Amino acid sequence: MTNSSTQVTAPKKKRERLIDAAIRVFYEQGVEKTTIADIARAADVPVGNVYYYFKTKDQFVETVIAAHEAILDATITALEQLPAPAQRLKAMVAGWVDQRDMAANFGCPFGTLATELNKRNEPFAAEPARVMQRLIDWARTQFEALDRDDADELAIAFIAAYQGISVLTNTFGNPALMTTEGARLQRWIDELAA
Repeated sequence: MTNSSTQVTAPKKKRERLIDAAIRVFYEQGVEKTTIADIARAADVPVGNVYYYFKTKDQFVETVIAAHEAILDATITALEQLPAPAQRLKAMVAGWVDQRDMAANFGCPFGTLATELNKRNEPFAAEPARVMQRLIDWARTQFEALDRDDADELAIAFIAAYQGISVLTNTFGNPALMTTEGARLQRWIDELAA
């Protein structure tokens, strides 16, 4: 039997470290500016070893999109544990506001990636739209559960409010903007649920 207070966590496997590093580096400096060497350095993996896992930067991009989709799935699964749609929407807003400092530095983690990839003429460039649509669909389902006939419009407005405030928070480097918009969205959700 081991003492849990002295137990050491096994280091992440190289592939996992590379994926985590790619998510972080793409977010912080964008896909176009990022090299495989940048990802290797951030993952503390020799560049030569990277090619065993990922042959091209595009393979990293595809994997990062899939990772963002998995993050969205996990977030939605956690939110679905809340009993009411308004609570779920407000918890989503709270999660966004919790990331306000990151948004001030780099914008929305997925929104910035989606915007950048939409400018590329690559086979996977449309994948971010599919993932973003899943988020919109989830929001629409919440508004439908509030018996709103305009659930489609409200879902777009909800996601657009977050994406817009992410751009402004990043542009001005001001996390307080996200906090203010988050409070406004919370009130808006309460009004819609009343």
